Amino acid sequence: MRNHRSHRNRTNKILIIWCIVATFLLIALGIFEATRVIGKSTLFAKNAVSAPVTKSTEVLTKTESAMKWEDDWVKHNGEIYDYNDDIMTFLIMGIDKSDEEVSPVYGEINGGQADALFLIVFNPHNKTTKVIGINRNTMTDIELYDEYGNYVNTIKAQITLQHGFGDGMEKSCELQKRAVSDLFYKLPIHGYAAINMSAITAINDAVGGVDVTPASDFESGDYYFKAGETVHLDGKAAYAFLRSRDMTQFGSADDRLGRQKVYMTAFIKQVIERAESQPTLAVDIYNTISKQMVTDVSVNQLSYIATTVSGYDFGPDSLYLLEGKTVLGEEFEEFYPDEDAKYEMFLDIFYEKLDVKG
Repeated sequence: MRNHRSHRNRTNKILIIWCIVATFLLIALGIFEATRVIGKSTLFAKNAVSAPVTKSTEVLTKTESAMKWEDDWVKHNGEIYDYNDDIMTFLIMGIDKSDEEVSPVYGEINGGQADALFLIVFNPHNKTTKVIGINRNTMTDIELYDEYGNYVNTIKAQITLQHGFGDGMEKSCELQKRAVSDLFYKLPIHGYAAINMSAITAINDAVGGVDVTPASDFESGDYYFKAGETVHLDGKAAYAFLRSRDMTQFGSADDRLGRQKVYMTAFIKQVIERAESQPTLAVDIYNTISKQMVTDVSVNQLSYIATTVSGYDFGPDSLYLLEGKTVLGEEFEEFYPDEDAKYEMFLDIFYEKLDVKG
């Protein structure tokens, strides 16, 4: 009788322990799900504008004109396209600063140049991740401000300069975000992250390093990269691979952007693979480089993004570069995008064809 009671007591204790564990798990899952919901709602609340400002390249037929035409529809090459407003777009900026901690700056153009500019695009309709690399020398409208932060003028100049006319913090990021958005027909951008180049080593090593195969020979400091030879980059090698360029050589920024494309393709693939066994990877990297970064994406929002896009497809053809021509201006190199090619790429990434016959 005593043994039976003792066994029953042990059973009850085990049940109580399991109930406590289960309760904590449910609470944790509830908090996680709540975090995702909050992240999603605040993420989309930042972008009231639902569509870019694009125009049809062709005249509508009588049948099409008689249709209930939506504001975010455009006609191009005989097809009608609808903007995918479920897409999430983020601007990643690599700032030409080696500071270990970002801080406000004062004076004209001291905010730092955005030497690397990438738009990361998550499409929930076809479960894909796409990246657009923007040449730092892309000529576009940028806003000039004096040393006191007063607006002076808008001029045509290299897009990399726009970040410098802010405070090195949120104002710089908002200026750069607006310049990129305007370049892409006032595209809604859901968030940004401006990261000092000093963070490259930490980001690279957080995913265990990255394998790259350079397209051309390249030397940087103590590192020599050979075309066609795959190499595993640790943090310092990644820094050399991504940042250095020979400014005495024409087109060196284009060459560096090409290397950044190679690296980003391999890096994102590495992140996707590691995230399967390390679900908190994105948040871990976020926390590691937080002092070297300015971002308007919260941890809640990042949690929503990471869990939502973890299974999205990304491959070698998922990273796009603007087509165009680099010329030597009065002092510096200037990149002029091919406007027709940019428009077609934009429709391909951000729009969907409608099955409408005119």
